[in-house]
Amino acid sequence: MSEEWKDHLEQVDDALFRIARHGEMKADAMIVADASHWAANSDDRSPGQLVNTAMLPGVVGEAWAMADFHFGYGFPIGGVVATDIDGDGVISPGGVGFDINCGVRLCATELTLDQIPDMAALAKRLSNRIPAGASGKGGVILSEAELLTVLEEGASASADLGWGFHEDLANIESNGRLEGENRTLTERAMKRGSKSLGTLGSGNHFLELQVVERVVDEEAAAAFGLREGQVCAMIHTGSRGLGHQVCSDHVGALESRYRSHGDSWRSEDWDITLPDRQLAAAPFYSKEGQEYFEAMQAAGNFAFANRSALTQRLRDNLSAIIGTKDAEVRVVYDVCHNIAKVEQHVIHGSSCNCCVHRKGATRALGGDHPELASRFSGVGQPVLIPGDMGTASWVLAGPKKGSNRAFTSSCHGAGRQLSRSAARKRISSEELQQTLKAKGIHVHARTPNVLAEEAPEAYKDVDEVIRLTSAAGLARPVARMRPLVVIKG
Repeated sequence: MSEEWKDHLEQVDDALFRIARHGEMKADAMIVADASHWAANSDDRSPGQLVNTAMLPGVVGEAWAMADFHFGYGFPIGGVVATDIDGDGVISPGGVGFDINCGVRLCATELTLDQIPDMAALAKRLSNRIPAGASGKGGVILSEAELLTVLEEGASASADLGWGFHEDLANIESNGRLEGENRTLTERAMKRGSKSLGTLGSGNHFLELQVVERVVDEEAAAAFGLREGQVCAMIHTGSRGLGHQVCSDHVGALESRYRSHGDSWRSEDWDITLPDRQLAAAPFYSKEGQEYFEAMQAAGNFAFANRSALTQRLRDNLSAIIGTKDAEVRVVYDVCHNIAKVEQHVIHGSSCNCCVHRKGATRALGGDHPELASRFSGVGQPVLIPGDMGTASWVLAGPKKGSNRAFTSSCHGAGRQLSRSAARKRISSEELQQTLKAKGIHVHARTPNVLAEEAPEAYKDVDEVIRLTSAAGLARPVARMRPLVVIKG
């Protein structure tokens, strides 16, 4: 990967770097970082990946890397790139990732810590009742007709099946449904989705009980229904094997259209040349582009339904274990952070019909956006940022009105600073579990080595990521959430 971009790097202010447009780039690349953050992460390959994304046909505005940026498949994780679909804009599966609509849901209870006398026992019981792990064992078995309805209707279909509440829909991005017309998925994708609804998966996915440790924006916290000392639950998962299969199917089909062309890759069919085959893209309105977009929408709906089903499992178990009305679970918000969406944005003074790729990035709508429920009016959309299981997560808010310059986008987490293999070499899962237990954090994981891979040391400092995100004007901090119980696959 060329490092020519380093000759075009400049610091814009205390929270932003710019890689000025050069070579085949069609836009500048913006990176949310200050000097110290950049120094700690500048040897990462992801800035070069960001430069590559700015070479996609139809790119408009600027290509962005959020403060949690790190190396990914084609696109950097933490990347936001928009293309003009009324022009020559493309859609790229690499700009969404393999876990389509991986996202986060935050739920609130009326419980406080003193109402849970034995947190260790609660953690163990939840671990025994929340299906987790790569296999998907313990998921809801869906008939073909039920699965097709989930793929079409998303969270609403999950509620119809008894795996969620219809009143939750107003507190889910896009009301829990991505619209579409042609839900054609491969037999393999359908099979993988038929048994995995209501499961966490493995890797960095989790269900956490958290306590609101600190509120820094009282107005927004009140609108979100959050207060200090309150016990909440955060669910981080996506479309499971179904979404991975959808991405695999379409990445394979699109990459086969590109041939090596010197130092680049070229599709003669579409007259597109790319610096990296993993950026394989199709014109948005081409047959292949639309087939991927529709399949991605369907997988996104499965993810909304999956988080809804997990919420219902949490509701049922908290009610059975604690046996009090205070254990009722209310959805604060649910956001995607691996998705491509068609949105209207103003670019250099002109309206643009854009395909906005957010890969490891969270939407952050302003408080005057018509999609948001009235209780967020003048406050902004809740932006949910999981950190690491030993430190904290954060709730942010989008602008009070209008949008930010990064296509109304924000960071999505702390961001890895160690690869999984490096983390396994440096960190002992057994020692880490004891350290977390001493801090009052009860962790249950089913996959060997997952604790080492997901250790706090493997991630950037989430508080620093939030500070930079705020300083860049992308979203503002609302509340810091401390982990109590961590359920992982």
